[in-house]
Amino acid sequence: MPRWEPDSPGRLYEAALDLFSERGYDATTVEEIASRAGVTKRTFFRHYADKREVLFGGPGEAFVGLFTAELAAADPAESPASALLGTLDRVASRFAGRHEPSRRRQRVLAANASLRERELVKMATVAEALGAGLRERGVGEPGAAVAAETAVAVFRTAFVRWVGPPREERDLAAHVGEVAGALRAVLGER
Repeated sequence: MPRWEPDSPGRLYEAALDLFSERGYDATTVEEIASRAGVTKRTFFRHYADKREVLFGGPGEAFVGLFTAELAAADPAESPASALLGTLDRVASRFAGRHEPSRRRQRVLAANASLRERELVKMATVAEALGAGLRERGVGEPGAAVAAETAVAVFRTAFVRWVGPPREERDLAAHVGEVAGALRAVLGER
C-alpha cells in the first residue's frame, strides 16, 4: 500500500458505513474497515481512536466546531434567536449532497444502542457549545441553556425527518425551517 493515502478519512468512513450496513456494527473489525478502505490498520488509528469514531468524524470537535463557528460568525446585531436559527440553517446547508450517506448512517445508529448513546453525547456537547456562544452574546442563564438545548432538539428532529422515509426530496435546511416554524407556532399559543 502507498505510504500516503489520499482522503483516507473519507474512504474509511465509506468502508465502515458499508461494512456496518452489511454485517452490523458489532461484527465488523477495524482490520476489515482498513482493508476495505485500502489502508493499513496503522493509518486507521492515525485518524480514529476506535471504530465507533469513524461514524462521528473523529473526536467530535469538527462537528461541534461547525455550530460554534457559525454562531460566532452571526451578525452581533441579530437577536439571539435569529443568530441561533441562522446557525442551524447554515450548518444544515453543509449536508447538501450527503442525504443517502446520512440515511445509511442513521440506520446503523438505530441498530446499535451504544452508537445511539454516543450520538446523544455528541449532541449534548453541541448544546453546551451553543450555550457558551449565546452567553458570549450576552444571553443569561437559564435562557442560554434552554435556547441551546432547544436548538439542538430542532436540528435533531429535522435531521431525523430528513433521513426518515422519503415523502418528498427536500434538503436538511428546509426541514430545519419547518421544525423551527412548528416550534414557533406551538410557543405562540398560550
